[in-house]
Amino acid sequence: MKLKKIFKPACLFLTVMLIINFQSKGLTKSSNLFFYGNIKNDLYLLLKREGYILKRFSTPGAAVKAASRGSGVLIVADNYPQIDPANRITAKILSEAMQKGLKLYVEYPTSFPGLNIPSEALETNLERGVITKDVFAAPLKNMSLVGIHNCHVLPVQAKDPLIVLAKVVGFDKAEYGLENTKAYPLLFKHNNNIMISMTGLSNFERGRYGPTDAIQSVLKFIISHLTSHSDVTIKYWHQDVKPMFERREILSAGARLNSVKKGADWFYKGRFFPDKSWSSDVSKYGSDGTKPTGPPISQSRINGDGKLGVLEGHISTISYKGDQGYRYWMRADVQGEVAMTLAAAGKLFNNQDYKDKSANLMEYVFKNSNLRQGPKNDPASAAYGLIGWATTNAGTFYGDDNSRAILGMIAASSYLKTDKWDKELTEAIMGNFRTTGIKGFRVDRLEEADIIKNGWPYYWNRDVVNISPHFESWMWACYLWLYNKTAYAPLLERTKKAIKITMDAYPEKWLWGSSMQTQRARMILPLAWLVRIENTEEHRQWLDKMINEILKYQDESGAISEELGKGKGMFKALNKNEDYGTDEGSLIFRNGEKVSCMLYTCNFALFSLNEAAAATGNTKYKAATEKLSDFLTRIQVQSKVHPDLDGAWLRGFDYGRWDYWASNSDAGWGAWCTLTGWIQSWIVTTQAQIEQKESFWEVTATSKINDVAKPTIQKMMKEADK
Repeated sequence: MKLKKIFKPACLFLTVMLIINFQSKGLTKSSNLFFYGNIKNDLYLLLKREGYILKRFSTPGAAVKAASRGSGVLIVADNYPQIDPANRITAKILSEAMQKGLKLYVEYPTSFPGLNIPSEALETNLERGVITKDVFAAPLKNMSLVGIHNCHVLPVQAKDPLIVLAKVVGFDKAEYGLENTKAYPLLFKHNNNIMISMTGLSNFERGRYGPTDAIQSVLKFIISHLTSHSDVTIKYWHQDVKPMFERREILSAGARLNSVKKGADWFYKGRFFPDKSWSSDVSKYGSDGTKPTGPPISQSRINGDGKLGVLEGHISTISYKGDQGYRYWMRADVQGEVAMTLAAAGKLFNNQDYKDKSANLMEYVFKNSNLRQGPKNDPASAAYGLIGWATTNAGTFYGDDNSRAILGMIAASSYLKTDKWDKELTEAIMGNFRTTGIKGFRVDRLEEADIIKNGWPYYWNRDVVNISPHFESWMWACYLWLYNKTAYAPLLERTKKAIKITMDAYPEKWLWGSSMQTQRARMILPLAWLVRIENTEEHRQWLDKMINEILKYQDESGAISEELGKGKGMFKALNKNEDYGTDEGSLIFRNGEKVSCMLYTCNFALFSLNEAAAATGNTKYKAATEKLSDFLTRIQVQSKVHPDLDGAWLRGFDYGRWDYWASNSDAGWGAWCTLTGWIQSWIVTTQAQIEQKESFWEVTATSKINDVAKPTIQKMMKEADK
């Protein structure tokens, strides 16, 4: 009996202490929150996962009426971004809320006393949320940025907003403040007890708002307001699109092989192969050579067989639903690159459908589209052999794009063990070569009409220098590859001249585009193959210098950070807020921001580093390749909600945050775009080659292209010495 008497007070004491300790830490998740809105709302679901008890009501007034004194009330639009007629806040509701000391969070209301709310929302895309008060937890400070994709805002006048929506320049802060840009209040306080949002901030998961740490800070602030506790935590965070692995998660032995399989399957999941049953969409949305964009492609669409080509990928704009539109363009480089990847994956996994589509894509380039037709297919034409940029711009030739189409189809042919297109591939290389000047440069872009008018000897004999490896260097790689097969001396001679001029001009005279890293990543490939052909001390030094330069920026995670070059780049400088989104551009604003680019840098660096490692046996190059490969394996997208993104790589990745975040200023290929060619193809193909301990050079070593190349070169170059 004595033990029982002692035990009962002790149990009571412990229970009381646990309750006090629980409450003192602000863990009041057993308290009721009162809610109006849709139970599929992201904030509602988050609060439920976190253990809060929410009671739902059919009107805002009913929620306020039922709320206990001092409690929190959430009022959100029932179906954002549609206007919700029931989401009306009256003077009576405010009076009752004030009398009961309620904490209100009101979102996207159609009416609110004292606010002149329009009947329609303003839809935006480039604008981002800008923090205007230092009231949020780290990392959000004044002028920090929050990505609220495809924001629908009800424009109102409000004093002292906490967040505004504006088009501003910057990576994660508004670098020029809110100068000369229209700002819309997004989040503000009506009084100490009432917080108002004029957009769907609670649409954060579905709308893929970012970056994660910033969005969580905003949500914690709102939850803290509702619960009157400052130390709010979020334990059960969901993301519809996220990296395959965390930064330090141990990769399994089969992780890279799995990334190849998922990367190849993504072409199918994305429905990028048009079928006759929906080819009219390609004609409708892909016929604009300046903006060939259209809506997302339904998962119900049938994948074609590749005979109608392959689409370019997703645009960077994310909708409020979290999906992304498509680029319906038919580009020649993409066809060749995807053909390479499917052929490589077809061999690795013994997948005949991959192989068939690869073959069909090459057929599309050379026979079943306008990419090699007309003057480009006329031996008497100065444009003979060249491959059009895209079906909408078949008379435009970028040497850079031609080179990737050519390299892709060379590899595809080797993987498929076919010589069907060897003559056309030789013609393509030589069509570019004979429009290359005496110092080995072509310049960025040539037009069919000009080439026909001037004749190809005009370009062959001109003295031009264009120090931009992004545009020039991979065509040099094509020349070196064909020289290795044919021993046609001018291919090596002019290429060596261009490479020397370029290396002597490094870095001050390099014409950097969106990133200096892009130029370095592209330059490594011809340097590696030059060592293959002429293994001299000078050539090895050039290669080592370029690799050392790019590896200065390789993070311990394997990521290669972006770097802006000195002086003026090739694209418009972002000197004022209105410049944002008006030209192609970088993912960063200043050097040191921890962002990697999969469109221009990491993709090409992976391929080039693997070629350099194979050419030299250098263990440092191999280690850097493995690190970058692991990084790309980790950041590959996984998504159950968006199967068209599952297995892809997005252009931008913040490896500091480990999140898909960057400046989205690029007018065509922003931070969240995908590309079936440039991004996906070079990453997946190289991952497959690393997995099989081989390189492009080795894969294509058995090519018998010389059988048709020598007579083709002789015919095409017979006027070269005149």
